[in-house]
Amino acid sequence: MPFSTPMMKQYLSIKKKNEDSLLFFRMGDFYEMFHDDARIAAKILGITLTSRSKGEKAMPMAGIPYHAAGSYIPKLIKAGYKVAVCEQMQNGSEKDNSKAGTKGIVERDVVRIITPGTLTEDTMLDDKDNNYLLSLFIHDDKAGVSWVDISTGKFMVQDINNDNLFDELSRINPSECIIPENVTFKEFDLSERITLDFNAMVTRRADWEFSRDTAYQNLISHFCTSSLEGFGCEDIGPSLCAAGALINYLNETQKTSLKHINKIEKFSSHNRLILDHPTQLSLELVKTSRTHQKEGSLLGVLDRTKTPMGGRLIKGWLVSPLCISEDINIRQNGVGELYNDKNLCREICELLKDIYDIERISAKINFGRANARDLISLKQSLSLLPKLKSSISTCNSSILKLFHETLDLLEEPKVLISTAIVSDPPHSVRDGGMIREGYDHDLDELRNISKNGKSWIAGFQAKETERTGISSLKIGYNKVFGYYLEITNVHKERVPETYIRKQTLKHAERYITPELKEYETKVLTADDRAKDLEYEYFQKIREEVATYTERLQKTADVIAHLDVLSTLANVAAENGYTRPEISDGTTLRIVDGRHPVLDKTLMSEKFVPNDIDINGSDKQIMVITGPNMAGKSTYIRQVALLVLMAQMGSFIPAKEATIGVVDRVFTRVGAMDELAKGQSTFMVEMNEAANILNNATKRSLIILDEVGRGTSTFDGVSIAWALTEYIYEHLKARTLFATHYHELAELALLFPGIRNYNIAVREWEDEIIFLRKIIEGGADKSYGIHVARLAGMPKEVIQRARVILANLEAETLDVDGKPKFATIKSKEEPKPKQLTLFNPPQNTVIEEIRNLDISKITPLEALNKLHELKEKLEE
Repeated sequence: MPFSTPMMKQYLSIKKKNEDSLLFFRMGDFYEMFHDDARIAAKILGITLTSRSKGEKAMPMAGIPYHAAGSYIPKLIKAGYKVAVCEQMQNGSEKDNSKAGTKGIVERDVVRIITPGTLTEDTMLDDKDNNYLLSLFIHDDKAGVSWVDISTGKFMVQDINNDNLFDELSRINPSECIIPENVTFKEFDLSERITLDFNAMVTRRADWEFSRDTAYQNLISHFCTSSLEGFGCEDIGPSLCAAGALINYLNETQKTSLKHINKIEKFSSHNRLILDHPTQLSLELVKTSRTHQKEGSLLGVLDRTKTPMGGRLIKGWLVSPLCISEDINIRQNGVGELYNDKNLCREICELLKDIYDIERISAKINFGRANARDLISLKQSLSLLPKLKSSISTCNSSILKLFHETLDLLEEPKVLISTAIVSDPPHSVRDGGMIREGYDHDLDELRNISKNGKSWIAGFQAKETERTGISSLKIGYNKVFGYYLEITNVHKERVPETYIRKQTLKHAERYITPELKEYETKVLTADDRAKDLEYEYFQKIREEVATYTERLQKTADVIAHLDVLSTLANVAAENGYTRPEISDGTTLRIVDGRHPVLDKTLMSEKFVPNDIDINGSDKQIMVITGPNMAGKSTYIRQVALLVLMAQMGSFIPAKEATIGVVDRVFTRVGAMDELAKGQSTFMVEMNEAANILNNATKRSLIILDEVGRGTSTFDGVSIAWALTEYIYEHLKARTLFATHYHELAELALLFPGIRNYNIAVREWEDEIIFLRKIIEGGADKSYGIHVARLAGMPKEVIQRARVILANLEAETLDVDGKPKFATIKSKEEPKPKQLTLFNPPQNTVIEEIRNLDISKITPLEALNKLHELKEKLEE
């Protein structure tokens, strides 16, 4: 059996310790996989599935070249698998045969387990996206979350209420989550929910890893401290348990230095605008709902950053804007200074475009995975810092002044790398050619021997020919004897006594000398010794650069902020944005506001700007009516996006604006079914509406689109009406409500803070023209049949719809309030008339009865009136 061989016993022993991973088992120049691992890999990677042995002993096997692993592993990770990389820990000549049962077997061990949340390779990561591994621990009504991007060293913790858990997970957007084995959360399967919502791998870990004592010890051991007080995390809640379990998982999977994770930070939401999960999706902040791509989203418009660090930061700003006016104004001052100084902004951008990803290079250096090219990229980036620091030396805004003061030029690692590493090193760190000439005398000598060995041999031959007087003396080489001196038998008598005879030929003798053998040893081993010495020096240089990690991270952070501020200034200048006034009041006033995405992407027509002017008192709620396709949804989304842009510190596409700081933005937009979660459209709609009513404050901004349309008309109108009343009377939040329920326009008659608006439409004969302009007042028509005709509905359907609409508008309802659709079809198209849902026929009869003066009516008149009312009901 193939399993009985020493090598397969070794494989099975290692596989047993890594059962949840595909095991890449190093055998010479290949990574081999066996059994189920081989079947899985062959299918996903499209490689040949073969077998080890034949017949009954056949065992599935598949392999890839070790140097190609970087292109294969990402495919397995994307398919939802972990990969355990098992390397040969010895060369063949170093095999340890002392242990019983391992004779002739190279020692092997897993050096790293690659998972979706622990990627560090450039080929596996999006340079402008953080790749977060998140740990989650639930305790009573609190959730503790901790997340890390090991490719940058960013390590965060946060304690939150259970109700806000998925809103925060949406903001963080992890690629992998670790949770306790026996965790429970409300009524649903937590693993399934995380996988569905975020497409993240869920890894369950033993409950004891999340115990507070164990977690605390893991953290202080990692940071080499006696407590967590220095990080302000000594008394944090369940997030401490999550953080400790996360560090334990990293140590178990990475099996290398994690020194670049050198601090733990508390994420505070008190100064952040909160966006729940539905809002982040419906506003399409970082990707579109249709293509799930960045292009077409708000981030796609704003992100013109030059560096990967800046790209990651601007995304973080967008999904977590500020909500303290002072902080927002500080950012805006920086953007404004660069906006007003185009030359300075251009100079900064030119410098930034040549700066590499200092954060991730620093992490790779700490992992011991950086090559010489990474160090050169770091050196080239550091070389630009003096110019960058000089360019912002005259800035006046407090934020740019701070960056000028804190921008560390890091001369020491720059000089070290410049002195030691050649300008254009090879990719491999094992093949030599990395270290500069003159860096080390011994290395230079070895290189000289390896390079000039033939010259020395020629010189030695000439010297010996002259010394012995034997003109036919020559030096040769073979694999058996190495270098030798060959002298024909004619001159045998003249051979010096110091020559040592090594081989006799028919017409000549071959000799060696101590000097020749000594040099032979040098020549034949010089190249390998030089490569080994280079690698040794490179490791020392890399380790020394790693000592500057914390300074490198701080400098990367400054560069990222300069990148985002200059990007926002550039985008504002290119697109005609203006600086909004940020206040602590509740005024939300925007003049000639434009949708930031459609303003850039709309090709068929010019985008029409619109105003908004609401507050928390006399203009609190806008009820917006109008036909489909007119632009209601675009308008209300536009307002939300402009508020988010303003509070992240950006200028906005508008003529002018005053924005009272918003603490939360809520949206109930669209009607996406969530059947995969067992919830209907209407249930999702009601859940989101309930979330708004239970969590919004008077400083919130609420965006509602078609609430109630997932149920019957009367139910829908009733719910929408009651919801609007509640927001007005209890929450007092600024609200935009786009609806087809024209009955809601009557709310403005009851409440002075509710105003009616509609999207202007012009009729021309049988055509309608959408003017895209919002005007005060309610809409008098829905134009639904017009829109259906524009969509290409068959003519017969359109004609029939007009008949049915006419019957509805003629109030042809039965006693149960249901329309009588069973009417004879006619080609005549009645004149459209708006249906009033709140006045069906039975209501009219009741009203007549209520208005009768029974003291002045005769018995006969009463009978006649009763007959008349009965006929009305029957009709």
